[in-house]
This record gives sequence, structure tokens and C-alpha cells, in this order.
Amino acid sequence: MHKCTEVIIIGGGIIGAATAYYLALQGIKVVVLEKSDNIGDGGSSRNGGGVRQSGRDPRELPLAMYGVQNIWPTLSDELGMDVEYVKEGNLRLGKTEQHLNILRNLTKRCVDLGLDVRMIEAQEAREICPYLSDEVIGASWCPTDGHANPLLATLAFYRKARALGTEFITGENVLEIKKIKGRARQVITANGIYEGETIILAAGYDSRKILGTVGLDVPMTKISLEVLVTEAQPKMFGQMLGTAMADFYGHQSKHGSFVFGGSSGFEDTNKNNGTPITASITAPCICRGIMKYFPLLKDVKIVRTWAGWADISADKIPVISPVEEVPGLIVACGFTGHGFGIAPTVGLLVAQLASGVKPVLDLAEFRYDRFKAKI
Repeated sequence: MHKCTEVIIIGGGIIGAATAYYLALQGIKVVVLEKSDNIGDGGSSRNGGGVRQSGRDPRELPLAMYGVQNIWPTLSDELGMDVEYVKEGNLRLGKTEQHLNILRNLTKRCVDLGLDVRMIEAQEAREICPYLSDEVIGASWCPTDGHANPLLATLAFYRKARALGTEFITGENVLEIKKIKGRARQVITANGIYEGETIILAAGYDSRKILGTVGLDVPMTKISLEVLVTEAQPKMFGQMLGTAMADFYGHQSKHGSFVFGGSSGFEDTNKNNGTPITASITAPCICRGIMKYFPLLKDVKIVRTWAGWADISADKIPVISPVEEVPGLIVACGFTGHGFGIAPTVGLLVAQLASGVKPVLDLAEFRYDRFKAKI
């Protein structure tokens, strides 16, 4: 099989689907290749749903702020599907003075870039969310943060892109990118050859192996992150939650269940055999963290858990960049476990790069070659 198109996107997660949507809006023909049999089968459907600006690396913060100000509020109407976006703020909680110092530092660097976020005392935190335990002594508060449903958001971008003419092909394992006359031109899969004017690589940690086929590398590792979902409860709070030490994070969904993620510290040693599966040690660890902050949830039943890979870049921010050594290739990977909230912005920016439009934000900090050895 040999198929030609204008743009080929490798990776059918929310980044790939959002990029396809914004390209399709311009009338550009796109083919999306997804290794799995299911769209969004990686981190896009396996995260806590945070749409936050607070706690971001200063280099990444403008992407998050742009999305909250310009994309997320109208995304459900634009895509014709409720992505369950809620903007009721983010409480990042602390139980010790050490926690508060961490939160103060995170808050200061965001305030310096114009974000509305501030430190609050325990009393004000409980006025915002009355269910907090007495162990909470303070928090950072960002009223414009929020959360959304990752599965629905990914599905919404996918459905709208398809409606606009994008072709999604699942079960296509990409073996290599091939250059023709020095330019990225072909994507070789186990089933055939795809040819396009531009190739966008947005395949999570798999991007590293694929980049190796054109002699490039983005230093990344991968870790398994886990999330649990509880039975539905009466509406308690709408805020996105986090902690200074990342004991847990999450929110209450629109239909009442709690979606909480976290880690045990043993993710690198989980016996997963290469497949992101939940480990017996992690869910109890998340639950213990939850109960320290919300003791009244101790008897709520867990109905399911899931795990997924996060592609962790060496400096903890993503690569969003064209590649000078390989014209025609654009990379979007290394989102380090917090790519969902900025995904619509990234999709727009990558589509602008691919179509020759000047990006609405400066992407210099996300260049692929920032990891080059210094002489």
C-alpha cells in the first residue's frame, strides 16, 4: 500500500487529534496513524483531567494560560460535544511548613508571569472546599484553573477532525521515517508506505524510537502513572486538587465520581512487563493520601483503576518544534505527565507550524535542539 496526503500525523492521542482538527479547519488533508487499535489509548485517556495553569514551569505557563483564556471555555460548543470542562479553580494543598515553602515558590514564579494565583490560609481554603481535613494548614489558590474529561475531549477532537475529512488509521505500527532528497517524506509502517509534504511526530515515548530512524534523539524516559475512579457521590466540590508533594491529584466529575491520581514512588520497579497496568501497591498509596486530606471519603468504594505511560523529558517540558536537520518533520512529545491541559493549545500551534502560519505563541523554549551538548 502506498498512500499520499498533505500531512501525516504519527500518534492518535489528543495532541495528534487536536492538530488534525486545526489542520482540517484549513482544508488540509491529513492522515493520522495510530499504533494501537484504539484512538487515545495512551496518556490521553489515562490522566486525571487537570486543566491547570498553577504549578507550571514558567516556560510552559503561557501555553496553559492561552488555552484557558481562548480555547477551553468554548471548546464543547466548537467541537459539538460536551468535554465536561469545569473552571472552578485549583487548590494545591499543604500540611507542613515545608509544603508551604514549595507552594510559595511555585506561586511566585507564576505570579511573576501574570497568573492570578495566591497563597491562602487554611481557613480560606476550607471556605472554598469545606471538606478538607484539619491537617491542611494552607494552600495555593488559582481561581481560573479547572478540569475536563480526557476521554471525551480526545473523542471530541477525533470526531470533529474526521467530520472535516481527516483519515484516522489504527493498528499502524510506524517502523521509520524516510527522507527523500534530504526531506522527511515517507512514513514506513508494517503495512505499507505513507507519503506527505509534512510529517508530525506526536507518539509519546514511542517518538524517541521513531526519531532514531532519522538520526535524532530527544532525551526522555517513561513512567507509569495511575488513576482511580470512585462510585458516584453527591456534589461536594468543583475544584481541581493537588498537593505540594504530589500525594494525589484529581477532581469530582460531573456525574459525581471522584477521579484521583497519584504515585507510590515505586513506578520504575512495577512488574508491568512493558504494559502499563495498575500495581497493587499504588492504589492503596493514593487512597492513604486522599484520606489525609479528605477523611470523609474513607468509605467510598473504588470502581476501577487504570494506568498509562507518561513521556518524561529530561528538563520536564515538552518538545514542540520543527527539525532543521530534517526539513518537513515537526516533533511534539515529552509532555511529562501534564500535557492534557495544554493539548488544545499545542494542537493549534503545531497546526500553525505545519501550515506555515506564524504561531500565536513563541515556541523557542520548546526547540528539540536545546539538549545539544554545550562546547
